[in-house]
Amino acid sequence: MINLPELLDIRHDLHMHPQIRFEETYASELVQRVLTELGVEFRAGLARGTGVLGYLPATTDPATAPTIALRADMDALPIHEETGKPYASTIPGRMHACGHDGHTAIQLGVAKILAATAHRPNNVLFLFQPAEEGGGGGDLLVQEGCLNGTLLGKPADMIFGLHGWTSVPLGRVETRVGPMMASTDEFYIEFVGQGGHAAAPETTRDPIVAIASLITSLQTIASRNTDPFDNIVVTVGQVHGGTANNIIPMSAQVHGTVRTLTEENRAMAEKRLHAIANGTAIAFDVEAKITWNPGYPVVVNHPEAVERFLKVAHETFGEERVSDDAVPTMGGEDFAYYGAECPACFYQLGLIPVGETEIPSVHTPLFDFNDDAIEVGVQMMVALALS
Repeated sequence: MINLPELLDIRHDLHMHPQIRFEETYASELVQRVLTELGVEFRAGLARGTGVLGYLPATTDPATAPTIALRADMDALPIHEETGKPYASTIPGRMHACGHDGHTAIQLGVAKILAATAHRPNNVLFLFQPAEEGGGGGDLLVQEGCLNGTLLGKPADMIFGLHGWTSVPLGRVETRVGPMMASTDEFYIEFVGQGGHAAAPETTRDPIVAIASLITSLQTIASRNTDPFDNIVVTVGQVHGGTANNIIPMSAQVHGTVRTLTEENRAMAEKRLHAIANGTAIAFDVEAKITWNPGYPVVVNHPEAVERFLKVAHETFGEERVSDDAVPTMGGEDFAYYGAECPACFYQLGLIPVGETEIPSVHTPLFDFNDDAIEVGVQMMVALALS
């Protein structure tokens, strides 16, 4: 039975004490205390110190039982909270603006129920992950052996993860086969020219004009190099150059991100970005310095994992509360790394309250995880672990 008041206390406690990537000592220690109280075996100090891996063996024969892995992320964001909630962040400039406090509370609720369950047909791995927000904590847990059985328990046969979703109604769960969330690559491009007086541009090689042309040309990656029905985003988020209105600078820079839903488009976008930047540099007689930093891969849901999820979800909630046609997002998630190790399914947990059409988005100062979604999340994960 779900002890909701207890889980709400945990969620609010975590919300009040947010810490960003690789600093999640408060959440990690809380998780370890709960697992110790439950008698769940675990390994701590993972992924640069704060990651935790728990293991509950099947009550039948753990050696031959399948192993289901469940993942929750724990980190917060460098955002100052403005919700005004009584349990608002106590740390200035830090808040749980993506709902990871809710994810962690849900997973602890699942652990509590499973630890008290007399018959467990599957081994269960609990991954409490740091640094989802840009730190690649999931990749580190994979590298350290959290899914292959070398660190604790048995190798995972399947893994499931959830995320509170601000465009899905409360009580619903949604997923899909194939690409679910985008890759998150970033780029830096610097054009180096010859500076000089703004009144004598003919004596310069102007990097500002070159950068202006580059910014618009990069949009042709999406508009001219991909199928119109493909999902791809090329965004320049930062532009830097110059010190005064009457000086043409020596250099100018842009910093941006490329998001795709297929590895083919990902490779194409990187190739085209280099070609466009180098071509623009030649055209404007400047030097191009290009840095491409690979980010998270595409989150791809495995057909077998999605099939299992849908079967269990239909049995748990009924068909009217379950969708196999979730809308992919161009946001990224390091859950992608788990899918490279075993069949994976990432799903959306509805957060929009009954009677409302929208709530504040994640990654904003006004976001707060909907407490009413905790019960649905626990029910879904418990059912998956026991299926």
